[in-house]
Amino acid sequence: MMKHGLVLAAPALLLCGCNKGVDMKNASASEVADKVKAATADGQFVSPGRWESTMTMIDMSMPGMPPEAAARMKGMMGKPRTFTSCLTEAEAKKPKEDFFAGGDGGNCRYDHFTMSGGVIDASMSCKEAGAMRTMTMKGTYSPDRYHMAVAATGNGGTGAGMSMKMEMDAKRTGACTGKEGG
Repeated sequence: MMKHGLVLAAPALLLCGCNKGVDMKNASASEVADKVKAATADGQFVSPGRWESTMTMIDMSMPGMPPEAAARMKGMMGKPRTFTSCLTEAEAKKPKEDFFAGGDGGNCRYDHFTMSGGVIDASMSCKEAGAMRTMTMKGTYSPDRYHMAVAATGNGGTGAGMSMKMEMDAKRTGACTGKEGG
């Protein structure tokens, strides 16, 4: 579950192609989305179109994981996985709150979110069912590409002791073809 939420958070970078800076502390995903919208009101936003993203799992540890699952995870390490998506003009202009929280908008807050001059640095904490997850994102962005390093840890609940590191690279490759998603 944690891995899926983190992968969903990565599209936040697709929406960070602005020139004005955003610097927030102790902010909700909604507050961050509003600030990014305001910073990009002049139309300088990410380019809509077909995006090709590559995710590489660098490290993952989940104490208590069944041996078969642990072996599958180990087999994924260092092997890039590429997928495509289509970002419409409307999505490029109006980011939704869930892009900034990996789908957990109500349970997550940014400890800090800084986006300026082509650099992003963010740290988010999420609480649910007595467990705490922490995720950091650091990278670079432009309207047509980004690179992001993501790290996450879990404390309490079923994710106790979990840690993960991955890298995401994405670039706009042209107009949407209708065949994105794989």
